[in-house]
Amino acid sequence: MIGRLNHIAIAVPDLAAASAKYSDLLGAHVGQPQALPEHGVTVVFIDTGNTKVELLEPLGAGSPIAAFLAKNPAGGMHHICFEVPDIAAAAAALTAGGARVLGDGTPKTGAHGNPVLFLHPKDFDGTLIELEECPA
Repeated sequence: MIGRLNHIAIAVPDLAAASAKYSDLLGAHVGQPQALPEHGVTVVFIDTGNTKVELLEPLGAGSPIAAFLAKNPAGGMHHICFEVPDIAAAAAALTAGGARVLGDGTPKTGAHGNPVLFLHPKDFDGTLIELEECPA
């Protein structure tokens, strides 16, 4: 069902400072910040060649990333994202298998303009999983 690893997301308290570390210290290609109001975050993608790292900063106090950072003030890994060819079929198969899709189950548009869903971390050994539809 799942395809390649699309990205690993890291919540950060200061997007500019985190981006500078990846650029200046690691020599990574760091993209431009992108506000995603529907998700309550501002993101920056770092291209590593074979996948991406997504840095997440809260976009307002109501952001789910703000709650994450309240528990983890220095930041940390927030989720991993896998590609799927058909998000509706993946959601149906996962739900039939007992996994929980977060929210109302309706995909939202993610940072790459593709439909995304999140799966409950308690169903995946404590890890929040994002699925992104990336047709072949």
